[in-house]
Amino acid sequence: MTLVASDLDRTLIYSTAALRLPMPDAEAPRLLCVEVYDRKPLSYLTETAAALLDELGRSTVFVPTTTRTREQYARIRLPGPAPRFAICANGGHLLVDGVSDPDWQTRVARRLADECASLDEIRTHLLAAADPAWLLKERVAENLFAYLVVERSLLPDGWVDELGEWAETRGWTVSLQGRKIYAVPGPLTKSAAMEEVARRTGATLTLAAGDSLLDADLLLAADRAWRPAHGELADTGWSAGHVDVTAESGVAAGEEILRHFLRASRQRRAPSSGSSSM
Repeated sequence: MTLVASDLDRTLIYSTAALRLPMPDAEAPRLLCVEVYDRKPLSYLTETAAALLDELGRSTVFVPTTTRTREQYARIRLPGPAPRFAICANGGHLLVDGVSDPDWQTRVARRLADECASLDEIRTHLLAAADPAWLLKERVAENLFAYLVVERSLLPDGWVDELGEWAETRGWTVSLQGRKIYAVPGPLTKSAAMEEVARRTGATLTLAAGDSLLDADLLLAADRAWRPAHGELADTGWSAGHVDVTAESGVAAGEEILRHFLRASRQRRAPSSGSSSM
């Protein structure tokens, strides 16, 4: 059995600003809207990617894996069968048939209490260190982690790095994604939740994809993984031996990643050419 754990935003689905369509308008791929927010279309994938995702969902254990809250994830309508498992809040919630697993919540809460500083301490520092000149919003997600929405062009050089150094000593990690600066507890990982799903399903091959530093642990934990040629990991030059980089960027990279997932899962299912009958 193959388990596929994939990040969503800027990995499989894309906002208008992230599409990166370099071709003439008349040659652009047809797009399918998979998310509406405030009565407006928000996220897309190509129609070809939609067909690939439908096939993937029917042939593997496909697990959407996101830093989004449960409420934000619920806005997305992916093609194909509804995934039985989904990972939200960067691993803070493991959804089983749409419902957060209480045993997993308990395990996560225990680890956070034992291994890192409190959310209140981190949030207080974030608000004290941020400048109202570039801070647009401050949010807490699922009472697990915090993030700032900023005017990125006004963000001082080195500010995020300094914040990351401060947070690291308290067991937290910092990631800059678009206009959002995330502060996330170190033990709160997508990889731990993926491994739990693999245990429950008996999966013997794990495939993963993601574009941000918050996806790095997920990619490292998978047997095979891919990252887009764009995003935070690309910007920092992050790499690992079993992690491949897409040739495409933008929404075309999402389509390419789905092709890689399907090819790898088919190869796993195909009988060995060297087998012989008795």
